[in-house]
Amino acid sequence: MSLHIALLRGVNVGGHRPVGMADLRGMLADLGFGDGQSLLQSGNLVFRSEKKTGAELEHLLAAETESRLGLRTEFFVRTASEWTDLVTRNPFPEEAARDPAHLVVVFLRESPDPMRVEVLQAAIRGPERARAHGREAYVVYPAGMGRSRLTQDVITTRLAVGTCTARNWNTVSKIRDMLADSTLQG
Repeated sequence: MSLHIALLRGVNVGGHRPVGMADLRGMLADLGFGDGQSLLQSGNLVFRSEKKTGAELEHLLAAETESRLGLRTEFFVRTASEWTDLVTRNPFPEEAARDPAHLVVVFLRESPDPMRVEVLQAAIRGPERARAHGREAYVVYPAGMGRSRLTQDVITTRLAVGTCTARNWNTVSKIRDMLADSTLQG
């Protein structure tokens, strides 16, 4: 069974779309997934599955979450190998070390066209910097995300990729550390 990471979009943010992590872990177990763990309250799951594609898992988890928990949300699934790759190819290693809370990885459904990445970069009017590789965009928010005009809607519109979810580098690193945990290896 392969190790997967599932990120829920927009749950438990400011009291909106609440869901318990214990409920999500229970759902994973009921679905036959192994080693289900959660991290933080923002909807980060790690589990084992025999399913072959992330898209299959995304659809299944979204449908089951709505059916079982009454919550309509989207999932973004990556394999452990994909997670390791996205950490390794971070184009902003200095920011990750110096200010990990202001480095954000934006998880996309599909890889944006390189021309669309240029469109995004040209649209930045503040101190932010953005790069993309594969199905992830990396954005540095030196002044924080709260007042930035470079919102997730701007990012997905400029990249022409539909919806997304984002995690700061602290969360990305904690998930990396979970994956390295010996109890999940093997």
